[in-house]
Amino acid sequence: MSGIGLFGVAFQQAQWLSVRQTAIAENVANASTPGYRSVDVEPFDTVLQKAGLDLSLTTPGHMATGMSGIRPPVAERDKDIKVSASGNSVSVERELIKADEVNRAYALNTNVVKTFHKMLLMSVK
Repeated sequence: MSGIGLFGVAFQQAQWLSVRQTAIAENVANASTPGYRSVDVEPFDTVLQKAGLDLSLTTPGHMATGMSGIRPPVAERDKDIKVSASGNSVSVERELIKADEVNRAYALNTNVVKTFHKMLLMSVK
């Protein structure tokens, strides 16, 4: 089974999802902390490129949306982030959107792994 890279990529993405969810939870927990800067993680496709795992596009538009990555949280540097008078840059609405993205990505990840596992079991029977 070591030759099947899908499980390795799925595992790496699950780790990334966990790190991103932790960063999101920290942002929400510090939403009213003066001077706190919101954090996020590196995009997942960047993590794959650094690991030497390039994804292939099989059809136009396949994987058109990026995902976010498995690095320690870093301060967001988006131009459109509004900083409150207290110096806090957390937007609870934006964090909830990110949390939903993580939830959907995790559901997709587990469904792909389950389906692939079923296919492997059927091929052995």
